[in-house]
Amino acid sequence: MKNSKKTGFLFIALGIVLCVSAFLNICYGAINIPLSETFTILLGTAGSNTNAYIIWQYRLPKALTSVLVGSGLSLSGLLMQTLFRNPLAGPFVLGISSGASLGVAVLIMGSALLSSFFTFDIVTNLGLSIAASLGSFLVLWCVVLVASYVKDTMALLIIGLMFGSITGAVVGILSYFTDSEKLRQFIFWSFGSVGHLTWHQLLLLAVCVLTGVAISCYLIKSLNGYLLNENYAKSMGVHLIRSRYLIILTTGILAGSITAFAGPIAFVGLAVPHICRQLFSTMDHKVLIPAVILLGAIVLLVCDIAAQLPGAASVLPINAVTCILGAPVVIWLLLKDRKLFF
Repeated sequence: MKNSKKTGFLFIALGIVLCVSAFLNICYGAINIPLSETFTILLGTAGSNTNAYIIWQYRLPKALTSVLVGSGLSLSGLLMQTLFRNPLAGPFVLGISSGASLGVAVLIMGSALLSSFFTFDIVTNLGLSIAASLGSFLVLWCVVLVASYVKDTMALLIIGLMFGSITGAVVGILSYFTDSEKLRQFIFWSFGSVGHLTWHQLLLLAVCVLTGVAISCYLIKSLNGYLLNENYAKSMGVHLIRSRYLIILTTGILAGSITAFAGPIAFVGLAVPHICRQLFSTMDHKVLIPAVILLGAIVLLVCDIAAQLPGAASVLPINAVTCILGAPVVIWLLLKDRKLFF
């Protein structure tokens, strides 16, 4: 009873912090909009036309993108850590991020060749998203194909890392032979961003993330079984091969779609699951799945606020902020409790 009260209180607290973080994320930016005016604009009752346009067409989509990206990365990180029973596993451990980087690198650095086949500019936000999606799902398809032959999850983890190394090497070769302008464009994409999605792209990202959440909820029993051992999972009636495919596919949908639309964003998927295990003092995925969804959204909203440098015109790379703010938290958790790992 005491634990259930603590869990309920923590979920209520996280919900309140999420709402406050989202509101502050919408308020702050290069152009200062008062909190009261932001609130009235969101209610649709008043506010200047310019500020209303900024909020509805830029800041609100950016805040919703942060929520979806933070939730999806945290959930995919939890799935990977559970499947491989490895505390260092993250959403990109299967090489999905490297595959997306390869797709974007081919598009940007090979745009001179590709432009001969197209009469319009293909290096756009939509073009980058499509290229990243194709690259990430190409690697995912290779991993799923290998998973049908390899039964050992640790061997699959190593193979995923090797896929990432191969695609990373190809990106390095392309970078070496490309000109400075295209290389600069690729580097800017690799910094990650949550501030350039249109409402249509945001809707597509939301569908992908919600699909991943729905499949994860279906897999709760299988995920709890994986925490012990495969024999125990079988005794619970878990179909190991099918559940492993579903976990890999779900991670691919979440990490692949997020990388396609927001670029590779580090730390969140690795650290948030560990923080939730400490915060809720449980390994039960019935609690952890909604917990990582809420906390992941909060973490990325806060990081995006820090990246905006409220009141300044410059915006820091979201990747740099997530690492700077997050790495000390993980180090502190490791020093505080050495039982953080499985």
